[in-house]
Amino acid sequence: MKAGNTTIKWLMEIDPSVRWQVMRDLLGEPEPTWRAERAKVETEGWGARLLSYRDEDGQWAGGAFAPRDFDWSQWKSLGQPWTATGFAITQLREFGLDPESDSARRMTTLVGDNCRWEEGGQPFWQGEVEECINGRTLADGIYFGADVSPIVEKLLDAIQVDGGWNCRRAEGSARSSFASTINVLEGILEYEIANGGSEDVKKARRTGEAFLLDRHLFRRLSTGATADESFFIPIYPHRWKYDILRALDYFRKASSLSSSLPDRRLGEAVDLLRSRQQAGGYWLTETRLPGRVWFHLDEGPGFPSPWITLKALRVLEWWESSAEMSSATGTV
Repeated sequence: MKAGNTTIKWLMEIDPSVRWQVMRDLLGEPEPTWRAERAKVETEGWGARLLSYRDEDGQWAGGAFAPRDFDWSQWKSLGQPWTATGFAITQLREFGLDPESDSARRMTTLVGDNCRWEEGGQPFWQGEVEECINGRTLADGIYFGADVSPIVEKLLDAIQVDGGWNCRRAEGSARSSFASTINVLEGILEYEIANGGSEDVKKARRTGEAFLLDRHLFRRLSTGATADESFFIPIYPHRWKYDILRALDYFRKASSLSSSLPDRRLGEAVDLLRSRQQAGGYWLTETRLPGRVWFHLDEGPGFPSPWITLKALRVLEWWESSAEMSSATGTV
């Protein structure tokens, strides 16, 4: 699956946050070239726009998980809001804001000094109690250079018997969920890439990956039936939500640690992802999570999605390049 010139040209015209990743992952540009483009995230386009919404104390909307002014009774009618600090920082990480930039350094310090979780008043970089939140906060903290070691210990202590994680564990759930597991895996992967990781961390990542792989990313282990039809629909921003593209992109990135070929159990999910590609070479925005946002990153359902297209193309590039390598070397 080589990306067509028209699709690449379209992606390159979107925003610096998309452009530098196209240059790195699809065009194979030299590191100094894509890093120069990545630096623009701080001062141009979506990255600069999101940074402009910060409060003077470094937070967004005055809260860690939810805006200070949010009326919780409106959650069901309006949806979860996505404008608070935690979601803004995750978005900036995914945009690729340079962690060494002045904006990133100042943000990381101010958030550490001023932001507290609504659940228990914990300092932001120490994490909360829910595994989904802690997984994202771990990934964000590692990327932006914060001390998030307390979160690592929390997540290691929260592994379920089946190898994954579940945000409902504190309520008595004994089974892992796809969503909680991918959120935690992304954080642990960032930690391991940055720090090497202890044997306990590496084991946790392996058991979490096995939870997803044994289920082919979307099946129930007990019956083989599809666990949730929504897993087939790529979504971005994904926030807490799981889908097969998010999982495939995780495994693509994780393969860089071991230089290993893709696990064959990913094949079904790859075929399902490929089946949603449109004739023009792109993937659509098919759905959005409801709730307040600072701004949207696409034109809405029914229109091409630059982010889903970028992620899908680099997954397929990785998968098919690995297949070619396997064929050339005779690896099964």
